[in-house]
Amino acid sequence: MSLEKADVEKIAHLARLQISEQDVPEYARDLSSILALVEQMGAVDTTGITPMAHPLDIAQRLRADEVTEENQREKFQAIAPATENHLFLVPKVIE
Repeated sequence: MSLEKADVEKIAHLARLQISEQDVPEYARDLSSILALVEQMGAVDTTGITPMAHPLDIAQRLRADEVTEENQREKFQAIAPATENHLFLVPKVIE
């Protein structure tokens, strides 16, 4: 798939990016090569292949979920502008 100047300008507009006129051909070439790679990857037959979260067959080391800090609610709420029933009160922002 080859992108035209108008395609690059539309993508830049949607992404809220400002691209100079002289850079448009380079962006078109780079984006076209990325899309060609995606098409090439999509053409590969993946029947019978289990999806993986990452390419390495390892397990993530997890630490125990333990409380490591003491409860300082009263200390923090003492300096808050407004609290009620152990909750911080904030101004209404949506009508």
